[in-house]
Amino acid sequence: MDSLDLSYRLAVSLAGAAARACARGLPQGWRVRLEAEAPDLPAGRWVWLHAVSVGELLLADGLVGRLRESGHRVHLSTGTPAGLDLLARRLPEWDGGTGRITGGAFPLDDPAGLESFLLHPPGTFLALETELWPGLLEALEIRGVPRLVVNGRLTEKSLHRGGPWLRRAASRLTRVAARDRASAGAFQRLGAPDVQLGGNLKADLPPPRPLHAGWDGLRTAWAKHPVLVVGNTLAGEEDLALEAWMGAKARVPGLRLILAPRQPRRFEAVAEGFTARGLAFRRASGPWPETAAWREVEVLLLDTLGELPSAYAEGTVALVAGGWTAGGGHNPLEPVRAGLPTLLGLGYANFEDLVPPLLQAGRLQVVEAEHLEREVLATLAEAPLRPTPGRALPEELAGALDRTWALIAPYLPPVG
Repeated sequence: MDSLDLSYRLAVSLAGAAARACARGLPQGWRVRLEAEAPDLPAGRWVWLHAVSVGELLLADGLVGRLRESGHRVHLSTGTPAGLDLLARRLPEWDGGTGRITGGAFPLDDPAGLESFLLHPPGTFLALETELWPGLLEALEIRGVPRLVVNGRLTEKSLHRGGPWLRRAASRLTRVAARDRASAGAFQRLGAPDVQLGGNLKADLPPPRPLHAGWDGLRTAWAKHPVLVVGNTLAGEEDLALEAWMGAKARVPGLRLILAPRQPRRFEAVAEGFTARGLAFRRASGPWPETAAWREVEVLLLDTLGELPSAYAEGTVALVAGGWTAGGGHNPLEPVRAGLPTLLGLGYANFEDLVPPLLQAGRLQVVEAEHLEREVLATLAEAPLRPTPGRALPEELAGALDRTWALIAPYLPPVG
């Protein structure tokens, strides 16, 4: 162990000891990691798949299915309370009665936190996107466990602020299956020794799951109304979307709205904002009434996790937020795959591999904030009431799961 590894171990050991000493007073995100429990699985015969939170867990869908179908035992970990909530709800379906898929919290990256996970170490460690934990990667390297990043995403900003610990962690990766060429180049500059282009798994996800039966009443009551679906709003974007919706509704009577904030911690504030505006709305997390009650409801606040991809299919036109008040944007593929005309903001830097081919194929429209109401009206005028999916994505976006599988398959443990 050299001075760089030693400095990291000392730092995280002190942080871990302090956290355990005052665990009761810590935020829930820390407590769930302190309480992380290792799976009871045979050493070297399981795959550890780590997804930091909700978005990465949703991204794992196709990969989990491929691993299960191939007979592998898989333990999924996540590092946030929201991630654990979604994981608990998705595990039965992911496992499909096989008994091969388990899940739980990701531990602290210090020796005490990792100890139980390394008593019977996995046969392979897979991290989604950009989860580079120096302590874990060092421990797995010592034990000869392959360490891979799939759908690897790394921005220039992250690259420059990574520091020596992150560079050391990257140097210990066995392979990176990068989601796009820019990320591949960034991982190479960070020091990852084997970087390949896998493609973006978001473009190769299975169809979204059907919505629960409670949606039937809304679907019936809103059947003759156009619906604007606004997904993944950040602070300030709810007001922008509401102004566009209300302006459009003055010209399109009966226009309904489904709005999904990006961050669960903002659900209450958004609901309070709706109340302050006097909107006739219901929350998706609350009781779902019969059809008659929905006829007086104009807005659904989608304050649940994992339902947005399916909810797009209930709409007429989609707005993908995250690019009107910030520079990163959010995934436009979900409404595009549902067949909806889709509008997004100028800030889509996190999806520069997806947006240009979709724009070229006429599947997206980039709209400035000040023109949003006008473009919503124009798009509603041309859109069918409920568009149907079916059009294939541009060819360059297809096949990511197959390419990624080919890149990780040589490093997976034996089945059995």
